[in-house]
Amino acid sequence: MAIVKSNLLKQLSKNYPNFLKKDLEKFMNIIFEEIKRSLKRGERVELRGFGIFSSKLQKARISRNPKTNEKIDTPERKTINFKMSKDLFKILNNEKK
Repeated sequence: MAIVKSNLLKQLSKNYPNFLKKDLEKFMNIIFEEIKRSLKRGERVELRGFGIFSSKLQKARISRNPKTNEKIDTPERKTINFKMSKDLFKILNNEKK
């Protein structure tokens, strides 16, 4: 099951009952927007214990359509790169810290 924003908000409101749900939603939106802005500016975002998000520039290239073998010019674009932390790696692989 994937974690969607609404489920994350429900879990946060359950764990922090003293905060209003709308305040938690604003807080979550601020965090996600700031991550987006940082990546757009080309900065990296490091969440300790979780991982690092960074944007990479993918060069322009000539690719092909696998159905028709037609050559297509693919323009230069930015992609997001994620590198998990050692702590997250250990948790995923059931290793002790």
